[in-house]
Amino acid sequence: MTAVAAPGAPIVISCGEPAGIGPEVAADAWRVLGGDMALLWIGDPRHLPSGTPYREVTDAAQAHGPCPDALPVLARDFGALRVPGTPNQAHAQGVIDAIADGVGLVMAGAARAICTAPISKAALIDGADFAYPGHTEFLAALAGDVPVVMMLACAELRVVPATIHIPLKDVATALTPAVLRDTLRITRDALIRDFGVPAPRIAVAGLNPHAGEDGKMGTEEREMIAPLLDALRAEGFDLAGPLPGDTMFHAAARAGYDAAVCMYHDQALIPIKTIDFAGGVNVTLGLPFVRTSPDHGTAYGIAGQGVADATSMIAALRMARDMADARMGAAAGASGGSI
Repeated sequence: MTAVAAPGAPIVISCGEPAGIGPEVAADAWRVLGGDMALLWIGDPRHLPSGTPYREVTDAAQAHGPCPDALPVLARDFGALRVPGTPNQAHAQGVIDAIADGVGLVMAGAARAICTAPISKAALIDGADFAYPGHTEFLAALAGDVPVVMMLACAELRVVPATIHIPLKDVATALTPAVLRDTLRITRDALIRDFGVPAPRIAVAGLNPHAGEDGKMGTEEREMIAPLLDALRAEGFDLAGPLPGDTMFHAAARAGYDAAVCMYHDQALIPIKTIDFAGGVNVTLGLPFVRTSPDHGTAYGIAGQGVADATSMIAALRMARDMADARMGAAAGASGGSI
């Protein structure tokens, strides 16, 4: 069980891949947000951009409150210096440990949330035999192997893909009633707990063109998706669908729901990246703690050039703060006003 952090506790930023743009966007985000919220970066301070004011701390309590003058750093010695654009296997274990340490602080109530900078799965596998497909699975394991789903969110849209990083030819097989049911439950619960939506409205896409067109273009909607949605509606879920994926994302349609659950990766990610390419946020739903991440990769090709865009990192930190506030409010309400 995760302890509830005090309002002034920091949001942890794990360093991510040192050779990528993670240290740069973290420093830029601190410059924008440091006067408004408590932040704590975990990593090797030598990897921060030259000239970044930072203050080493020994525990999260020393980072309580806004930090306008210097970025609080829980310093770790990664051994080798950072070479932008060139990952170093010697850094891999430090990257993994920074994530685990950040999760430990959040679960202990010493921090309010964790915002993870991008990692390179290949670098972690090559350097430390990393056993997970990515951040999400590692975080789920650290939390006790809880079921989780991925949400991409911006101001105009929240989307959740029921299946993620698999070939399109495998989606119909992977999309089982249990997978879709769990995705919808986790999404509904997270909207209530983490986003302060008391009665979530969820739009559900079909798998096939025109949502199957009554079986003429596929039968998954008629045989699996629609019956499952009817069963969940009987439990009180507010669900629309299955809907044609090509008519769900214009402005008028988006006004009718709080989140959209899609059947596969691109069906969900194309609309949100079109609407807000720079400001989208990756959120892991279902964890016993708040985790957000910028919706971009390590960007080796521009690392160290001073051109990285911190918009998504800034949005991820703001969303982490807002989600932590929502969880605290929900916890207070559940305990009769005191936590």
